[in-house]
Amino acid sequence: MDIKITTPINGEEIKELKAGDKVLISGTIFTARDAAHKKLIELLNKNEELPFDITNGVIYYVGPSPSKPGMVIGSAGPTTSYRMDPYAPQLMDIGLKVMIGKGMRNKEVIDAIKRNKAVYLGAIGGAAALIAKSIVNSEIVAYEELGSEAIRKLEVKDFPAVVVIDSKGNNLYEIGQENYLNSL
Repeated sequence: MDIKITTPINGEEIKELKAGDKVLISGTIFTARDAAHKKLIELLNKNEELPFDITNGVIYYVGPSPSKPGMVIGSAGPTTSYRMDPYAPQLMDIGLKVMIGKGMRNKEVIDAIKRNKAVYLGAIGGAAALIAKSIVNSEIVAYEELGSEAIRKLEVKDFPAVVVIDSKGNNLYEIGQENYLNSL
C-alpha cells in the first residue's frame, strides 16, 4: 500500500513512516545537487537567506535533462546521494525534512535524520522518464548558471519513492540485506 504525503511535510506523518514504506508525494519539492548544496551552505555560513523556504521541505537530488517540446521536464532520475552528505546535516538542522536520492548515506547524515525527525527516500534509478511523468510543473528558482544543477521548484503529483532511512534511523539497505542473509 502506498502512503500519500503532501508538502509541506507534516512532522507527525514523518514519524509514522517506516523503512520500506512506499510513498507518493504531491505538492512542491525542490531540486538540488552538490554544486547547489555548496552554494546554499555558503549562504547559511554568511547568515544570508536561502533562495527558497526549506522549512518542512523536500529536496530531490536530481539534475534533469532538458525538456522536449510540450513536456514540463526531461528525464528526472535521482543522483547518488553521498555527494550531498557534507551539506545535508546543516540543512536538516534548519528545517529540511525529506531528501530524495539513491544510495547509502553516512553516519553524520543518519544522526541528523534521527535528531531532526527527518527521512531519506529512495527514488528508482533507471526510471527517470517514468518519474518525470509525476512532475506537473518546473521552474528555476536559483543558480540558473548551474544548468541542469540549478535549483528548481517542482510541483509533483504522486511522485513515487521508498523510505530508505526513517526518522528513527532504521535503514532499508541494512534491513534488506539482513533479511536476505537470514533467508539463506
